[in-house]
Amino acid sequence: MQIEDLNVVLTVAELGSITAAATQLDMQTATASAAVKRVEAYLGAPLFIRTTRRLRLSAIGASYLPQCQQALQTLAQAKQAVQQEQGTMRGEVRLSVSSDLGRNLVMPWLDEWFDEHPELSIRAHLSDTNVDFYRDNIDLALRYGAPPDSSLYGFKICNVPRLLCASPAYLTAYGTPRVPDDLKQGHNGLFYQLRNILNDAWQFYDGTGQVYKVKPRSNRCANDGELVRRWCVAGKGIAVKSSLDISGDLLAGRLVPLMSDYQIEMGELWLIYPSKNITTPVIHLLRDRLRERTRALLTALIERRLLPPEVLD
Repeated sequence: MQIEDLNVVLTVAELGSITAAATQLDMQTATASAAVKRVEAYLGAPLFIRTTRRLRLSAIGASYLPQCQQALQTLAQAKQAVQQEQGTMRGEVRLSVSSDLGRNLVMPWLDEWFDEHPELSIRAHLSDTNVDFYRDNIDLALRYGAPPDSSLYGFKICNVPRLLCASPAYLTAYGTPRVPDDLKQGHNGLFYQLRNILNDAWQFYDGTGQVYKVKPRSNRCANDGELVRRWCVAGKGIAVKSSLDISGDLLAGRLVPLMSDYQIEMGELWLIYPSKNITTPVIHLLRDRLRERTRALLTALIERRLLPPEVLD
């Protein structure tokens, strides 16, 4: 049983429906149902009497829920007391981060951070799919884009330009595109797929704000951002990638940014969490470390004239 399961049980009791509770808590119905079953298994007794139309509390549930609510309030008060202490940083950080960004940048940064705070530990969840904080037992998610709905909270870490890029070997073999229409002429796109959405159309803007939408031919797509990056470095085609994900390749010359007169919509990196009640000194320190490291990396790209200075605004 997880502490978050208790909140699910209380919401189900309030609404009389697992489906309604799942909707209010912004989770899948199966996830909410599993939370209820975990609490019932822990207690060894049913909390609800199930009918075809509605759930109602059993006698045991009616006795247990007030104590459950009181326990959650006690835990919240204890957490606030801990947050007010400014002593040694300790505890577990349960963090989800996308595959490419996580493996190549964030985890090495956090290794250094945890060396500085040996009483901290991490449970890392590397995945490009959207995180379900309750199902995946995650406290924080480092994701491109602001929180997708008002039930989530977050800290913006930095702006993240997205770049069209290719390897020098690919450009030698197939030529360098100068304008969007060039991408339709003999070039191979490397596409990224998130869930069932294939990002096979690229959109560019020129200095006047005019929009150009291009759909190159492609023989490769993947639901893993790191694989797309590896294909690009290996000269298999042209890709649109986050400048953070390919920062090491740009600085080492393994990838080259293309079509500098055309921009792709700016991205943002956010540290997202499901409740403002979980913000602790540890989370604030993590936020500050991520801001520090991303700013240093973006500055290095700016100094090499690989990114414009306004990225740091």
